[in-house]
Amino acid sequence: MTQSQKSQNLCLQLTPMQIPEAIPVSEVKRPISWGGMGTNAQERLNLNLLLRPGEPSEMVVQVKNVGSRPVQMDLQVKGDFPQEWCRIGMEGSEVRAGQQMEAVLYFRIPTDFFESLSALHPKETLKLNYIVHLHAYLIESDTSRREVESTTFNLYVRPPSLYLNFLPAIYREVDFVGRFLKIFEQSLEPCVHTLENLWAYLDPLTAPQAMLPFLAHWVAWNQTPQIGLERQRYLIKSAMQIYQWRGTRQGLRFYLHLATELPLDDHISDEKDKHIGITEFFSRGCVFGEAKLGEDSIVGGSRPFHFTLHLRPENKNQIDESFVRSVIEQEKPAFCTYDLIIESKELMANG
Repeated sequence: MTQSQKSQNLCLQLTPMQIPEAIPVSEVKRPISWGGMGTNAQERLNLNLLLRPGEPSEMVVQVKNVGSRPVQMDLQVKGDFPQEWCRIGMEGSEVRAGQQMEAVLYFRIPTDFFESLSALHPKETLKLNYIVHLHAYLIESDTSRREVESTTFNLYVRPPSLYLNFLPAIYREVDFVGRFLKIFEQSLEPCVHTLENLWAYLDPLTAPQAMLPFLAHWVAWNQTPQIGLERQRYLIKSAMQIYQWRGTRQGLRFYLHLATELPLDDHISDEKDKHIGITEFFSRGCVFGEAKLGEDSIVGGSRPFHFTLHLRPENKNQIDESFVRSVIEQEKPAFCTYDLIIESKELMANG
């Protein structure tokens, strides 16, 4: 949609980049109150630009100098809208005789326009329709003669409505329908989005914090407030795997890896070099006829089914010893004994 307004020395042509599908009935029937505009004033009132919260909208201004002298031009925008909504982009200020220059009016309204406090004040109505007055100030380079050329267009702030896509096209011609449907859309769309993203609510890594107790109960997992929220998410997600490996060295190492963030070091074969090292001291004990005292067997003082757990964090404060011991007691076989040794790499380097 393009409208033009010609004068003796200048022609202004406005082209909106976003056009509303419908305009209010009251705007169509609004009488002309500006004197001297005549028929062209009614044409200018039919020039409309659509604004959506958080989305840029542009009005292209083509300025043509139809006079015989070059002019210096300056554009100013006024109206009943907040001035910070508009920014003017121009390529220079001089328009030679018979030449044309383009300028752009960039409009952008806040993303929270419909949720701002000004929209919630009692006994107040949120203004959605605005009038813009564009003034082009001209100065002839030769004679310094000054002129002003003005034009007017409308701004309509409207929320995007998805529900209009489910109705016949004729309903798009009524401005009130789109705004009315937006009430139901804002009420129902959160439920639709929740169903579309239900998988994220059932994944402990992405679920809201309020959902974690339910997910933990779902897999019979006792939450551990001693560790951070992110670590608890990983433990809940891996609960079935931990149950499957319970009572094994692999299961204990995996649990401590998730709880303490120490690496598994699967690529390292020697337990003495791992961040979570588990050394077992299992033996057959004293078997008469096979045992050799002093070599592979001793009489008294032995601890069968014993293992030593070495934790090697970067900093000793990284490990909660009481929590680690509770994990070991929970995951190890009941008949096993153990020693826990925490050696931070910081202390090992100083030693």
